[in-house]
Amino acid sequence: MSYTTIWLHCVWSTKNRECIISNTFRPVLLKHIRQKASDKGIILNYINLHRDHVHALINLGRKQTIADVMQQLKGESSYWINKMNVMPVKFYWQDDYFAVSVSQSQVERVREYIKNQDEHHRKITWEEEVDQFLKRYNF
Repeated sequence: MSYTTIWLHCVWSTKNRECIISNTFRPVLLKHIRQKASDKGIILNYINLHRDHVHALINLGRKQTIADVMQQLKGESSYWINKMNVMPVKFYWQDDYFAVSVSQSQVERVREYIKNQDEHHRKITWEEEVDQFLKRYNF
């Protein structure tokens, strides 16, 4: 048997970074994504979202690819949101996403960062956060 531990910090946003995820819908959406990830064998260690984007800490399985996991999480959840008819317009996630590796020693730090998104975004905008990601990870 093969053993792997591949931690990823993944971030994706709503189409055009629209702030359309309400605080009342947020826990429902998080619960749904967690459940569907579990159903699909995706180890979603931690997830949180803000009005226009999602942060997830994922432990990639040995037969999973980043592209497949992202497609499953984003595709299934946008389909479900539209089926539930809870948005004023048709819902889409942006095609792009960030995915960076996380060393085992930094897993707790990343989890805390994801956990504190609301407070984090009182100080910094999503656009500023994207710029920081681009610089920090040499995209």
